[in-house]
Amino acid sequence: MRFFQSSAIAAVASLFLLLQPVDAELVRIEIRHRAPFADAIAFGRSGPYEKIVGRLHFEIDPKDPANGGITDISLAPVNAGGKVEFRSDFFLLKPVDPLRGNRRLLYDVNNRGNKLALWTFNEARGNNPTTLADAGNGFLMEQGYSILWCGWSGEIVPGDDRLIADLPIATEGGKPITGKIHVEITRDEPVECSPLYWTPWAISVPYPPVSLDTKLARLTMRPTRAQPAQEIPADQWAFARVEDGTPVPDPGHLWVKGGLRPGWLYELVYEGKDPRVTGLGFVAVRDCAAFFRYESADRRQTANPLAAAVEQAYIFGISQSGRFVNHFIYDGFNTDERQRIVFDGAISHVCGAGRLFSQRFGMTTLCAAHHENRLTPSESFPFATVPQTDPVTNRSGEILEKARARGHVPKLFITQTSTEYWTRGASLLHTNVEGTQDVPLDPNVRLYVFAGAQHLGGGATDRGICQNPRNPLVDRPPLLRALLVALDQWVSSGRKPPQSRYPRIADGTLVDLETFRKAFPKIPGVDLPTGYYMPFRLDFGARWSADGIAEYVPPRVGSSYRTLVPAVDADGNELAGVRLPDVAVPLATYTGWNLRAAEYGAGGMLAPYHGSYLAFAPTRDERLKSGDPRPSAAERYPTREVYLAKTLGAVVQLREHRFLLDDDALKLLKSAAEREL
Repeated sequence: MRFFQSSAIAAVASLFLLLQPVDAELVRIEIRHRAPFADAIAFGRSGPYEKIVGRLHFEIDPKDPANGGITDISLAPVNAGGKVEFRSDFFLLKPVDPLRGNRRLLYDVNNRGNKLALWTFNEARGNNPTTLADAGNGFLMEQGYSILWCGWSGEIVPGDDRLIADLPIATEGGKPITGKIHVEITRDEPVECSPLYWTPWAISVPYPPVSLDTKLARLTMRPTRAQPAQEIPADQWAFARVEDGTPVPDPGHLWVKGGLRPGWLYELVYEGKDPRVTGLGFVAVRDCAAFFRYESADRRQTANPLAAAVEQAYIFGISQSGRFVNHFIYDGFNTDERQRIVFDGAISHVCGAGRLFSQRFGMTTLCAAHHENRLTPSESFPFATVPQTDPVTNRSGEILEKARARGHVPKLFITQTSTEYWTRGASLLHTNVEGTQDVPLDPNVRLYVFAGAQHLGGGATDRGICQNPRNPLVDRPPLLRALLVALDQWVSSGRKPPQSRYPRIADGTLVDLETFRKAFPKIPGVDLPTGYYMPFRLDFGARWSADGIAEYVPPRVGSSYRTLVPAVDADGNELAGVRLPDVAVPLATYTGWNLRAAEYGAGGMLAPYHGSYLAFAPTRDERLKSGDPRPSAAERYPTREVYLAKTLGAVVQLREHRFLLDDDALKLLKSAAEREL
């Protein structure tokens, strides 16, 4: 009886604490627009959906240990209550009656403000999902998910329905904070000027220079990092953009007399000011998801549209967003202020071995690759999901350490394409840092590599900067749909997901460049890579790890971590990983790498996000005429029936191992039947 009374008292006390006001949370939800989605069409048992758009208002206690790891949080402005305030856009798609859904919340980490979950799982397009066309195949709606987005990056330029976060600027003693900033600019086409931070997907807001006087900064150029830098005289460049052929002063742009050479690396070091408290982006996602998952209303009693309708919550991110997922877990943000788990499961897609970095003057849009941004710390030790040690620095760690200590390690799927092994250091997730032996994965983690797929997906890739134009792509959405179902089953019922599939050193499917080059077929006209991305050990100074402040700008460069790439068969297709019929029953060689064309500068370097499609010759005679060593399509498949029978076998095997859902299996078979051999 005494034990029962003690347990009851403890339970009541815990409940009492949960009901008390908390210091750090989403304090107000502002709903600006609420409307039927897709003309209120019913999605199976989930019924019609609606979209809700608005703003989220946050307050956090900068002294709360849950926020202690955020760089410059103690220097953020506070309100009269001593709290740091910030805001974020949000976008929610949900069943009109949320109890008709599957009671699952899928949080999609936006990529540079862009919503990607519907693109990936539903094969839809559009950044403002409204119509039935924006639902794509309707997979997530048919499943019953509520899909949530919020802004987290403070550097995104508004426009095109991108999600924005308003993050505060740190100051010290009421005065602006200044510091050295290193920017690398690489453009694939000749331009007169360029934004300091440019990608095809968005332009980021840079940290402004203290002065536009170029004598107080330094600009260099070089064709590749292996070659010496050439300094550009101060009178030959400016902080400027071009209007009507004339340079106009602009702190966010770089103008170079004569234009920027395609593919060259331009490195600018200047004195900047006004660092954003970038790490608050992780708090925005944490507190946004926790509110929609757990709370009934905000402090003003505005109802939570998903109140009492969420049993499990999952987070999903692609590329930059996948690195966000990794960092979110790494820095312990999967535990909210009330010590509750935020996400039960996570899918981090095409992230390589990377995370984000929220240090002072950090730019989350950046990541390193084989040619460009090599001094960006997007790949930083530790890399593995189990404890590891770097023998060069003697550092030890693991990416799940904080989540494990707080008891909130999510079920984690890491999904990669072949490209991530060539240009994003993916092998570091599952080898030691010397690349000499495999290391295990945490039991809560699965790693799936999509053989022959490239980083960019979802449609035909334009010719861009590549030597070998690639059009047909290995289709990833069917795999991701099946894996989302498997993740939900793992979390909800404990049913184990498919075993990990990825290349390993032990069985010879993960190799060095020399071994790869010897094995790859000598296809006429195809040049092979002579290198690939191996992250540097970067030294930013003594304050970097503890305070997030760089003392060496640019950083000092140490030795590289050793990465490896997938081994290939006699066709050049990869041996390990999840092999869709395109790779298992091939009509071409699919690679995760492609080379930059010489006309785009830095010829021979890897194009960072592209693969190659190298079709087989149709007949034996054509193969012999060209000198292609790979058997022709006709030699492999004497009749269409032979090709379809082999495709059926590959599809059935994937379905049996739960890498394909029934609908997608049928679609793949139909596509094969319609294909010309």
